[in-house]
Amino acid sequence: MRAEENEQAATGPSRRGVIRTAALASATAAVAGLSPGPSAFAGNGPHGGRIDTHHHALPPAMRRWAIDHGLLPPEGGPRWGNWDLAKTLDTMDAVGIQTGVASAPAPPTAFRDRELAASGARVFNESLAELVRDHPTRFGFFAYLPLLHVDLAVKEAAYALDELGADGVLLMANADGRYLGDPVFEPLFAELDRRSAVVFTHPVGLADARPVPGIEEWIADFMLDTTRTALSLIGAGTLDRHKRLSVILSHAGGFLPYIGGRVEHAGRVGEGPNPEAFRRAVRRFYYDTAMPASPYSTPTLLAATGHKQLLYGTDWPQVLAPEVARAAKLLDDDPTLNAKAHAAVNRGNALRLLPTLARRLGN
Repeated sequence: MRAEENEQAATGPSRRGVIRTAALASATAAVAGLSPGPSAFAGNGPHGGRIDTHHHALPPAMRRWAIDHGLLPPEGGPRWGNWDLAKTLDTMDAVGIQTGVASAPAPPTAFRDRELAASGARVFNESLAELVRDHPTRFGFFAYLPLLHVDLAVKEAAYALDELGADGVLLMANADGRYLGDPVFEPLFAELDRRSAVVFTHPVGLADARPVPGIEEWIADFMLDTTRTALSLIGAGTLDRHKRLSVILSHAGGFLPYIGGRVEHAGRVGEGPNPEAFRRAVRRFYYDTAMPASPYSTPTLLAATGHKQLLYGTDWPQVLAPEVARAAKLLDDDPTLNAKAHAAVNRGNALRLLPTLARRLGN
């Protein structure tokens, strides 16, 4: 799907499609050789290992639905359309991941039709819930909500959280150019706040963006998409109105932590969000480690928010197995994180944030 089409960490050509839920590369025997090996921080083997909060999946029911609706070909097609559970688990084991919190980041425009949005979101969420039921300690899931139909999104959130046991919800960063602070989404955020829900935000791409020749859009445009939706939530007062929400920003928050001085200056001269509201939000957001990788991002993140707001993330299988292994080793070797911080980022923070997952894991 467009929101993920190019996110393979420069390991292959860009990919386009309507349902971008998972991009599975061939996880060969080289995975084990490229893995960082047992980590004092991640735990030795799946039990007690890392918890990957930026993890995508395409279970069989979701794939069949996509094929039936002409969104995937019956044979062949892009690699992301051939997600494989066994290869996923092999990669998870190779880098010490106990649990992946699965999500399916489809662009909202794929579900512009109301009937298709209702049926598609239900198939997405029920198939991910089935994956969790079959492998309760290896997977969790963030429920997909169709943002172009806010009333449907509210109903699907209730169903997924109450009936399916979702660990939270996935919201794309924008829906047809409307960012998450837009007043149209207020009923949804009110319902999510009432439930003290966890919201995982994921970039979908900039509306009407003109590409830069030779620069894939996942490199910078996706990061700006996340930054825009974070600033939208801050500027609209969504976070201050809904204090029980927890919001995860993909890819270490895009550019948000790195432009803090600029944002606060804009606020002081009346051209941006209130500086204090911005500082509160930066400390309140959670940030996953999926591209950027250590050591480039961690010093600024730690200075802005501290290690308790950082979550391990891979972007598997959009990021291929060798790059997942490489990023894990960079994180484990990052000198800006001490042992306590490593343990929190790899596992502890996710357990604290996701109580339903913690209960399944016996924590």
